[in-house]
Amino acid sequence: MGSAFNLGKVFGIQFRLHYSWFIIFILVTTSLAYPDWSSLLYWIMAIITSLLFFASILAHELAHSLVGRANNIPIKSITLFIFGGVAQMTREARSAGAELKMAAAGPACSLVIGSFFGLLWYFNQSLTEPIATMIYWLAFINVALAVFNLIPGFPLDGGRVFRSLLWRFTGNYERSTRIATQIGRGIGYLFILGGILTMFLHPPDWSWFNGLWLAFIGWFLERAASASYHQLQWHEALHGFSASQVMISDCPVVPSDITIIQVVQRYIFTIGRHCLLIADEGRLKGVLTLHNIKSVPQPNWATTQLREIMTPVDKLKVAHPDQDALSILEQMDESDINQMPVVSEGRVIGLIARDSLISFLRTRSELGV
Repeated sequence: MGSAFNLGKVFGIQFRLHYSWFIIFILVTTSLAYPDWSSLLYWIMAIITSLLFFASILAHELAHSLVGRANNIPIKSITLFIFGGVAQMTREARSAGAELKMAAAGPACSLVIGSFFGLLWYFNQSLTEPIATMIYWLAFINVALAVFNLIPGFPLDGGRVFRSLLWRFTGNYERSTRIATQIGRGIGYLFILGGILTMFLHPPDWSWFNGLWLAFIGWFLERAASASYHQLQWHEALHGFSASQVMISDCPVVPSDITIIQVVQRYIFTIGRHCLLIADEGRLKGVLTLHNIKSVPQPNWATTQLREIMTPVDKLKVAHPDQDALSILEQMDESDINQMPVVSEGRVIGLIARDSLISFLRTRSELGV
């Protein structure tokens, strides 16, 4: 997710904050401080409540991530944004059982947190109003978060639970995903319709804002479900293809002893290649990208050889000619790389780049095959 910055790692998982998070943080804080905006105590309690709320969302996503990791589902990062949080997986679950456990972990965590604050509020009725309000709101919002996420529309947790159950009973992952995403899109449209009706059929008070927010959530759900459906189509299109069928076989291979200025003039400016294979006598030595080149000041381009700046072969992920193309894409996502050389018996025979895979899929789509 773009426009986000890293805040560190939690249990070894990268924690990121999207800039849109500040919008909901301000909205939640101001709404909680509403009873007395002139009181410093209310503002302090509102800020603390907002931070605890987002800590609850982080716990929700961590529950997904830790259960997923325990079931061999790699988790790349967790990002908090305007609608809550999302855990980025580099590949989907391999079994319906793993999907079910991971999907249910988040709402279960939110219910536990909500119950904790609910019991804290119930057994401490003598608390001052701001503190009691904070505890009650945290109890309510966490239970509401769990209930909302259990709506059976993909990619919400409930949609993933629904898909896992379909997957278990039908044994067909693709069909189950297709049904779950279509239901997710339908629920998104219902949210949009409900938001529009709320804006225009209720008295002109805060209903317009609630309706707008409901429609916005519906739009987000519909777009997320559509994106998941397109991702499924891409995965289906790659199924059955090997690295040798999707690789670029005419990728330029250059020796390691030429200079940066030579490779820029001969290959990057003239044929527009952004990634080159470095090999000596047919043996792969490394890969050169624009990032490698930009790490060297331009005055030094004429004297710096490629072997000094390339990514060496021992730090590369390589593919084999008969390797499944879908597994290669998953490896790219997991390692956060955009290209992988294809090697046979120690010799480079091609290159798989993310943009070449996308081009391959688009061509098949245009041909209708």
